[in-house]
Amino acid sequence: MSEPLTEELLDELLSAPSIESYLDERDPRGRTLAEYLGQLLAEKGLERSRVVRMANLNDTFGYQIFQGTRHPSRDKVLQIAFAMALTLRETNRALTAAGASELYCKDRRDAIIIFCIDRGCSLQKVNEELYRFGERTIC
Repeated sequence: MSEPLTEELLDELLSAPSIESYLDERDPRGRTLAEYLGQLLAEKGLERSRVVRMANLNDTFGYQIFQGTRHPSRDKVLQIAFAMALTLRETNRALTAAGASELYCKDRRDAIIIFCIDRGCSLQKVNEELYRFGERTIC
């Protein structure tokens, strides 16, 4: 699920405004989590304070993640992803930038998380679904 089909990549390449933007989007090397989250905040018109609050993060810890001075766990990145209503692709890019593994369809817990991301669920809803299926909640 994490590897797009060749046709999808071709569509992305041909619809990109420049080769730089395509390569920057596809190549997470060199881009920190803080840089990527900052880009997403700007693109989505979100406020960092609101995202930190919606992600149920301690204010200081949340700000340190966004500043790049703290390295969050995989679940903390997922909390931020749900708070920002990221797509699956954006979530996986954030996980990669954080040095964590991408979401994987064959993993039961990840499958539930992927399903919830696709449906635009809140952090509370994904935790309810994880609990309902006997899986560890995100927070």
